[in-house]
Amino acid sequence: MSTEKFYKNFDLSLQFKQEANGNSGVFFRSTFEGTKVSGWQVEVAPPGHDTGGVYESYGRGWLVQIPEEKETILKPGAWNTLRIRVEGGHVQTWLNGQPMVDFTDEKIGQGEGAIALQIHDGGGIKVRWKDLIVNQL
Repeated sequence: MSTEKFYKNFDLSLQFKQEANGNSGVFFRSTFEGTKVSGWQVEVAPPGHDTGGVYESYGRGWLVQIPEEKETILKPGAWNTLRIRVEGGHVQTWLNGQPMVDFTDEKIGQGEGAIALQIHDGGGIKVRWKDLIVNQL
């Protein structure tokens, strides 16, 4: 599921609940070729797997992973609040009100694309999403 509109600068908040292990996330400034999504993803994953970190799909891979001491912020099996703010090349994420990443990247600053919810197939993953609010900056 993705926005039809491209969002360059935005502040997005949403809630998610993982009901089975697996990898998911929120793509931003992303484009689509069939099922191939190119762009950036804020990770949503089980504990110990960098929820709130930023990954570049079909590009450089992990840009910012989450330090071990922040891995306990995720509430497995419960509703979690994720906030993503992107302005130019500046990216910030928060999980349950706690800052997760804050960095600037020139390539992200040049990117354009949609916001989308991501889920990998297989593995029995199940993620629920609600209360998505995007504010264009």
